[in-house]
Amino acid sequence: MSHYHPHTQADTSAMLTALGLDDTDALFADIPQSVLRKAPLSLPDGLGQMETLAAMEALADQNIRYRLTLRGAGCYDHFIPPLVSQLAGKEEFVTAYTPYQAEISQGILQAIFEYQSLICALTGMDASNAGMYDGASAAAEAAVMCRERNRTVTLVSECAHPDTLAVMRTYAYGTGHEVRVVPANDGHADLAALQTMLTGDVASLYIQQPNFFGILEDVPALFAAAKANGVKCILGANPMTLALMPSGADVGADIVCGDVQPFGIPMAYGGPSAGYLAATAAMLRKLPGRIAGQTTDAQGRRAFVLTLQAREQHIRREKATSNICTNQAHCALTAAAYLTYLGARGLQAVAERCLAHAHAFAQMLCQIDGVTMRHQGEFFHEFVTDLPVAPHRVQAALEAEGILSGLPLAGGMLWCVTEKASLAQLQRAAALVKEACAQ
Repeated sequence: MSHYHPHTQADTSAMLTALGLDDTDALFADIPQSVLRKAPLSLPDGLGQMETLAAMEALADQNIRYRLTLRGAGCYDHFIPPLVSQLAGKEEFVTAYTPYQAEISQGILQAIFEYQSLICALTGMDASNAGMYDGASAAAEAAVMCRERNRTVTLVSECAHPDTLAVMRTYAYGTGHEVRVVPANDGHADLAALQTMLTGDVASLYIQQPNFFGILEDVPALFAAAKANGVKCILGANPMTLALMPSGADVGADIVCGDVQPFGIPMAYGGPSAGYLAATAAMLRKLPGRIAGQTTDAQGRRAFVLTLQAREQHIRREKATSNICTNQAHCALTAAAYLTYLGARGLQAVAERCLAHAHAFAQMLCQIDGVTMRHQGEFFHEFVTDLPVAPHRVQAALEAEGILSGLPLAGGMLWCVTEKASLAQLQRAAALVKEACAQ
């Protein structure tokens, strides 16, 4: 058996001599003995290709295969046309990496540019970057963009996704800034409470649309109150809803952000995905990460370059707006392929089916004794119901039939319906919920 050794013994000796150390034990002397492994790992012998494939198939057979998924909460089970995966899997996209040298990176630069253009068309914003790690980091970076010398506080609705709020708080903790939470009222941000919180030190307001409970917020009213006090507005939008609802520009947003996972990216145990981040022209120079621009080459041909990079690799560290130096390029490419394949009408049709089937399922559930809607506001494709029994009983009843239930909450459940759920499947799910509630 051959082994890979990155350094020869001579290399190791030369490095230890340069450091003034006798051996590698001295190099790691600061590491507590309690965490050092005293013996090699007990690993099995390697397998041949055929045996490896059989072992992987055996592992895959342990996966639970759900016939229907009724859970969302930030990660959604949409249909992915096979062509999307085929296009995104082409070798010229899969093997491309960082596009610093424009003359040899036109393919990936164009892919980023087309993605940015689609995001701008969807959000109504003037500029988009190449994407972020996920929707939560996009929201946190958006808050950073809005901070000024005397305005550093970020207001976040209590109804935003808990993970997003946690990431925004982590960012603020690291920089010594503050995040304040706007209280909720019946599942949506409380406008009256917001108005009392719009003090002179507030830089921005973040509202998720729809919010974590699926409710559609009154974004124009919330943003109008913020704007009247000189506060910038961040819309955290599920991008699928933008096919039916007013764009970020229409509701007065300075920044629109979110996660493009609904656009052709599988749930895949929660990742990977990509966050999108788009802004008005006034905020353009504060956009973090990469931005691909369109220009012409020496022969007058259409060409693409990286432009307006305000991150710390390219400018003085103290002037950088972000230290994020990469993006989820392949996930963004997949989202662009999905949007291009569906087109505006196709995307609208998907959103309309989600909306119609979610409302139909809510009606089915509310016909069950003891099941009621927790909140009375309008919703898109997620909603919360209170249950007359413990949520885990409903979850178990559905799982026994190959259905992933909604997300259990205290005394209820957060349901999600996408275009993949047929009415017949939803009727069967409602019947199982009824049986579980009657026990």
